Amino acid sequence: MASSEPNFYLFGGLKPWQEHAWLPLDDRVRGGKSKSYFVCSPDSDVASFRGTLDITALGGAGFAAQRTAGPQSWDLFDYHGLRLGVDHSDGKKYTLILKDDIPPILEDGKDEGTVNWEYDFVPTEGEISVSWEDFKPMCRGKPKEDATPLRLDHIKRICIMMRSHFGEQEGSFRLDLKYIAAIQPEKKEE
Repeated sequence: MASSEPNFYLFGGLKPWQEHAWLPLDDRVRGGKSKSYFVCSPDSDVASFRGTLDITALGGAGFAAQRTAGPQSWDLFDYHGLRLGVDHSDGKKYTLILKDDIPPILEDGKDEGTVNWEYDFVPTEGEISVSWEDFKPMCRGKPKEDATPLRLDHIKRICIMMRSHFGEQEGSFRLDLKYIAAIQPEKKEE
Protein backbone atom coordinates (compact mmCIF):
# COMPACT_ATOMS: atom_id res chain seq x y z
CA MET A 1 0.00 0.00 0.00
CA ALA A 2 1.49 3.35 -1.02
CA SER A 3 1.69 6.05 1.58
CA SER A 4 0.22 9.51 1.16
CA GLU A 5 2.96 10.95 3.40
CA PRO A 6 6.52 11.42 2.09
CA ASN A 7 9.45 9.54 3.59
CA PHE A 8 12.94 10.63 4.61
CA TYR A 9 14.89 7.45 3.89
CA LEU A 10 17.40 6.37 6.53
CA PHE A 11 18.07 3.00 4.83
CA GLY A 12 16.78 1.64 1.54
CA GLY A 13 14.30 3.44 -0.67
CA LEU A 14 16.23 6.26 -2.32
CA LYS A 15 19.26 5.48 -0.13
CA PRO A 16 20.78 2.06 -1.00
CA TRP A 17 21.19 -0.53 1.75
CA GLN A 18 24.74 -1.12 2.93
CA GLU A 19 25.60 -4.33 4.75
CA HIS A 20 28.55 -2.74 6.60
CA ALA A 21 26.15 -0.24 8.22
CA TRP A 22 24.75 -3.06 10.42
CA LEU A 23 26.33 -5.23 13.12
CA PRO A 24 25.09 -8.36 14.92
CA LEU A 25 23.94 -8.14 18.52
CA ASP A 26 22.93 -11.68 19.42
CA ASP A 27 22.43 -13.56 22.69
CA ARG A 28 25.91 -15.06 22.24
CA VAL A 29 27.08 -12.06 24.30
CA ARG A 30 25.22 -13.74 27.19
CA GLY A 31 26.17 -17.35 26.43
CA GLY A 32 23.38 -18.08 23.93
CA LYS A 33 23.57 -19.66 20.48
CA SER A 34 21.28 -17.46 18.37
CA LYS A 35 22.69 -15.93 15.22
CA SER A 36 21.52 -13.11 12.96
CA TYR A 37 22.60 -11.75 9.60
CA PHE A 38 21.84 -8.63 7.64
CA VAL A 39 22.08 -9.44 3.95
CA CYS A 40 21.83 -7.01 1.08
CA SER A 41 23.47 -6.55 -2.29
CA PRO A 42 23.94 -3.67 -4.72
CA ASP A 43 21.74 -5.58 -7.18
CA SER A 44 18.70 -5.56 -4.88
CA ASP A 45 16.57 -2.88 -3.27
CA VAL A 46 15.67 -5.29 -0.45
CA ALA A 47 17.66 -6.09 2.70
CA SER A 48 17.09 -9.31 4.62
CA PHE A 49 17.29 -9.61 8.42
CA ARG A 50 17.51 -13.35 9.03
CA GLY A 51 18.96 -16.02 11.21
CA THR A 52 18.20 -18.62 13.83
CA LEU A 53 16.74 -18.00 17.26
CA ASP A 54 18.00 -20.69 19.67
CA ILE A 55 16.25 -20.79 23.03
CA THR A 56 17.82 -23.97 24.43
CA ALA A 57 21.10 -22.43 25.65
CA LEU A 58 19.41 -19.78 27.81
CA GLY A 59 16.49 -21.79 29.18
CA GLY A 60 13.71 -20.45 26.94
CA ALA A 61 15.13 -16.97 26.50
CA GLY A 62 17.00 -15.79 23.45
CA PHE A 63 17.45 -12.95 21.02
CA ALA A 64 19.09 -12.19 17.72
CA ALA A 65 19.46 -8.64 16.47
CA GLN A 66 21.18 -6.33 14.04
CA ARG A 67 22.00 -2.76 15.04
CA THR A 68 23.40 0.21 13.20
CA ALA A 69 27.18 0.44 13.27
CA GLY A 70 28.92 3.21 15.15
CA PRO A 71 27.15 6.08 16.78
CA GLN A 72 24.85 7.82 14.32
CA SER A 73 23.39 11.26 14.72
CA TRP A 74 19.87 11.51 13.37
CA ASP A 75 17.79 14.57 14.18
CA LEU A 76 14.24 13.27 13.76
CA PHE A 77 12.53 15.86 15.93
CA ASP A 78 10.44 17.29 13.08
CA TYR A 79 9.19 13.87 11.94
CA HIS A 80 6.13 11.90 13.05
CA GLY A 81 7.71 8.45 13.49
CA LEU A 82 9.25 5.66 11.44
CA ARG A 83 7.94 3.70 8.51
CA LEU A 84 9.12 0.25 7.41
CA GLY A 85 8.59 -0.99 3.89
CA VAL A 86 8.13 -4.76 4.22
CA ASP A 87 8.80 -6.93 1.18
CA HIS A 88 8.40 -10.32 2.91
CA SER A 89 7.66 -11.51 6.43
CA ASP A 90 7.54 -14.89 8.13
CA GLY A 91 4.69 -13.77 10.42
CA LYS A 92 6.81 -13.78 13.59
CA LYS A 93 7.00 -10.96 16.14
CA TYR A 94 9.91 -8.51 15.79
CA THR A 95 11.07 -5.54 17.82
CA LEU A 96 12.21 -2.19 16.46
CA ILE A 97 14.52 -0.41 18.90
CA LEU A 98 15.79 3.17 19.11
CA LYS A 99 18.56 4.48 21.33
CA ASP A 100 19.27 8.14 22.04
CA ASP A 101 22.36 7.28 24.08
CA ILE A 102 25.25 4.94 23.34
CA PRO A 103 26.01 2.84 26.40
CA PRO A 104 29.54 2.68 27.76
CA ILE A 105 31.43 -0.60 27.33
CA LEU A 106 32.00 -2.51 30.58
CA GLU A 107 35.23 -4.29 31.52
CA ASP A 108 33.83 -7.62 30.26
CA GLY A 109 33.25 -6.06 26.80
CA LYS A 110 29.45 -5.88 27.11
CA ASP A 111 27.36 -2.72 26.80
CA GLU A 112 26.10 -1.19 30.02
CA GLY A 113 22.32 -1.50 30.30
CA THR A 114 20.65 1.73 29.18
CA VAL A 115 17.15 2.62 28.04
CA ASN A 116 15.89 1.17 24.76
CA TRP A 117 12.80 2.61 23.10
CA GLU A 118 11.00 -0.48 21.76
CA TYR A 119 8.09 -1.29 19.49
CA ASP A 120 6.93 -4.91 19.00
CA PHE A 121 5.21 -5.79 15.74
CA VAL A 122 4.18 -8.70 13.53
CA PRO A 123 4.95 -7.46 10.03
CA THR A 124 2.91 -8.09 6.92
CA GLU A 125 3.86 -7.15 3.39
CA GLY A 126 3.39 -3.43 2.74
CA GLU A 127 4.11 -0.55 5.07
CA ILE A 128 4.22 -0.31 8.84
CA SER A 129 4.01 3.17 10.32
CA VAL A 130 5.10 3.66 13.92
CA SER A 131 4.54 6.95 15.75
CA TRP A 132 7.04 8.07 18.36
CA GLU A 133 4.40 7.48 21.05
CA ASP A 134 4.33 3.77 20.13
CA PHE A 135 7.93 3.28 21.29
CA LYS A 136 8.04 2.22 24.96
CA PRO A 137 11.04 2.70 27.29
CA MET A 138 12.63 -0.59 28.35
CA CYS A 139 15.80 -1.57 30.17
CA ARG A 140 17.06 -5.17 30.02
CA GLY A 141 13.64 -6.36 28.82
CA LYS A 142 11.63 -4.63 31.54
CA PRO A 143 9.51 -1.44 31.37
CA LYS A 144 11.37 1.67 32.53
CA GLU A 145 8.56 3.86 33.87
CA ASP A 146 10.86 6.67 35.07
CA ALA A 147 12.73 7.08 31.78
CA THR A 148 13.39 10.56 30.50
CA PRO A 149 11.58 11.25 27.19
CA LEU A 150 13.12 9.96 23.96
CA ARG A 151 15.41 12.64 22.54
CA LEU A 152 14.24 12.67 18.93
CA ASP A 153 16.92 15.17 17.95
CA HIS A 154 19.62 12.78 19.18
CA ILE A 155 18.90 9.27 17.78
CA LYS A 156 22.15 7.31 17.90
CA ARG A 157 21.16 3.73 17.05
CA ILE A 158 18.45 1.70 15.35
CA CYS A 159 18.11 -2.03 15.99
CA ILE A 160 15.90 -4.78 14.60
CA MET A 161 15.45 -7.72 16.98
CA MET A 162 13.94 -11.19 17.02
CA ARG A 163 13.38 -12.41 20.58
CA SER A 164 11.85 -15.53 22.03
CA HIS A 165 9.40 -13.76 24.34
CA PHE A 166 10.30 -16.47 26.86
CA GLY A 167 9.70 -19.47 24.62
CA GLU A 168 6.86 -18.15 22.43
CA GLN A 169 8.98 -18.34 19.25
CA GLU A 170 12.20 -19.97 18.09
CA GLY A 171 13.98 -21.31 15.03
CA SER A 172 14.61 -19.70 11.66
CA PHE A 173 13.37 -16.19 10.99
CA ARG A 174 13.40 -13.78 8.06
CA LEU A 175 12.20 -10.24 7.51
CA ASP A 176 12.87 -8.58 4.14
CA LEU A 177 12.77 -4.79 4.16
CA LYS A 178 12.55 -2.29 1.31
CA TYR A 179 13.35 0.66 3.57
CA ILE A 180 13.41 2.27 6.99
CA ALA A 181 12.30 5.89 6.79
CA ALA A 182 11.27 8.80 8.96
CA ILE A 183 7.72 9.99 8.33
CA GLN A 184 7.81 13.60 7.22
CA PRO A 185 5.02 15.90 8.29
CA GLU A 186 2.56 16.84 5.58
CA LYS A 187 3.24 20.23 4.04
CA LYS A 188 0.51 22.72 4.80
CA GLU A 189 -1.02 24.50 1.87
CA GLU A 190 -0.85 28.25 2.15
